[in-house]
Amino acid sequence: MNVIVDDKIPYIRGQIEQLADKVRYLPGSSISSEDVHDADVLIVRTRTRCDRSLLEGSKVKLIVTATIGYDHIDTAYCDLAGIRWTNCPGCNANSVCCYVHHALEATERLNSSYTIGIVGVGHVGSLVAADLEASGMNVLLCDPPREATGDWVEGHNFVDLATLQAEADIITFHTPLTKDGPYATYHLADAAFFQQLRHRPLIINASRGGVVDNKALLQALNDRLVADAVIDTWEGEPVISRELLSRVAIATPHIAGYSADGKANATRMSLEAVARFIGSDFVPSIVLPDAPKLTVETLMDDSLRLKQWPDGFEEMRGNYPVRRE
Repeated sequence: MNVIVDDKIPYIRGQIEQLADKVRYLPGSSISSEDVHDADVLIVRTRTRCDRSLLEGSKVKLIVTATIGYDHIDTAYCDLAGIRWTNCPGCNANSVCCYVHHALEATERLNSSYTIGIVGVGHVGSLVAADLEASGMNVLLCDPPREATGDWVEGHNFVDLATLQAEADIITFHTPLTKDGPYATYHLADAAFFQQLRHRPLIINASRGGVVDNKALLQALNDRLVADAVIDTWEGEPVISRELLSRVAIATPHIAGYSADGKANATRMSLEAVARFIGSDFVPSIVLPDAPKLTVETLMDDSLRLKQWPDGFEEMRGNYPVRRE
């Protein structure tokens, strides 16, 4: 079995070799159709766009993305071409939860006087809700797809976006990025969304860049429709809006889920997916390093560095220091 692996995926070297006959490690953003022509399995991250232009004519039968999000995979094409694909749901949920907690501390909003609206109550949103409720905050949950299935959260009723717009002092997004269907999330927070806000809330986006219309957010900041913003995921990454960067309270280079723990979870789940694919009972063995935890101070240092060096977005993300949850 021939496997291509994004060379930024940690803890996988020496492990995938126990499942594959041949392994090549390549930069995710430059994996080409020529590279994958004879590959059976791809293990990638968000920087590899897996679509017809990459995959047509290849031997690829399985794509594993070591991420929660999978909007970089053309799932319709893969289904048509008989290519199986899988992601790693929940792998870094606790890491993102820690990020939101520290962001609220840094912006002095982690207390019972604030109401926070959480849009998307999956793995991440559920952890964020539990953490902030334990901190004494009033939490509103918004998840129309989950509400439609009758999958309720104990002790909560779901509310709609209009309720969040009317009542929330903080709104944080934790949805996947989808462009089709009744619950599409692309530009969920657009100009019309910001116009309906009543409390000039703090906006947090640590989900996917396109969930929040970055141009509309910048205009909302300039028009004082929102008080401030914490942005980890951006439209156009790694080329991001310099003007928006200068206006937000906290700006980071898509690293909210970048704890060593979250990365190890993603690698373990990726290896397990490959093992299932080939019918192996292989059990990954990953040893995590000792490392400092994310703090308010390190979060603000990350933000300052990106604001001072916006062209370094990809380098900062690719070489982010090892941190524990």
